[in-house]
Formats: sequence, structure tokens, C-alpha cells
Amino acid sequence: MSEPSAFAPVNELTLVARLSLALFAGAVVGAEREAKNKSAGLRTHILVSFGAAVFVLIPIQLGAAQQNPDILGRAISGIIGGVSFIGAGTILRSSRVHGLTSAAAIWVSSGLGTAMGCGLWLLGLTGALVALIVLRILAKLE
Repeated sequence: MSEPSAFAPVNELTLVARLSLALFAGAVVGAEREAKNKSAGLRTHILVSFGAAVFVLIPIQLGAAQQNPDILGRAISGIIGGVSFIGAGTILRSSRVHGLTSAAAIWVSSGLGTAMGCGLWLLGLTGALVALIVLRILAKLE
């Protein structure tokens, strides 16, 4: 008997857990940005992280990722491209470059959601902790 694929559809409880963890990871980063009164705050980061998880869970739940793992890679590439537009909009709100950290935080939130959606919860939670440390502690050193 063969082992189940890492890309096999998951049960409802696992699905809800992955989406909840994506929401939590986005909230960790977003709450820090919100505390600093940044325009890309709590809701933005939650939605980016949650949306990324949804977009990787779609091919997983349809069984398409199990049949062709490249489909999951294409979904992740689409997330990266889409989030890049959000980041560019965050940076180019005026005639000067502003908001690089907010754009980077949005990009990280998409990565955290992608990790959670793929079931890599330890990677996602560790990433959220590292992002919080970078945004909170390293900001004081700058």
C-alpha cells in the first residue's frame, strides 16, 4: 500500500485548521503594522494570507495537485505575481518611493498563507514569529 500524497485533498477539519492558521499568521504581521498606523494593516495582511491559503487549497482539494504537482507551483507563482501588484501599489502611492517595509510585509503574509495552505504549519508559524521580530525588534535598531 502506498503512502498518501502530500498534495492529496484534506478533510474538512484539516481544511479549517489550515485556513485558521493562515488567518492567524496574517493577523500577527498585520497587528504589528496596524499598531504603527500603516495603511496596510490588520485586515490587509489577514486577507492576503487567507487568500494565498485559499488559492493553494483549491488545486489540493480538487485533487489536481496530486495528479500534477506542477499545478500547485503555478498557483504559488500566481500568488507571487498578484501580491507583487499589491506591493507595487503600496510603494507607489505618491511620486516618491515610500512603503517598502509595508510591501515586504504583504509579500511575507502571502508566503505565510501559502505555507499554511500547503499544510506547512511549522514553517508558517515560525515565519510569522520571525516577521514579527524583524518588524518589532529590528525597527528599534534602525
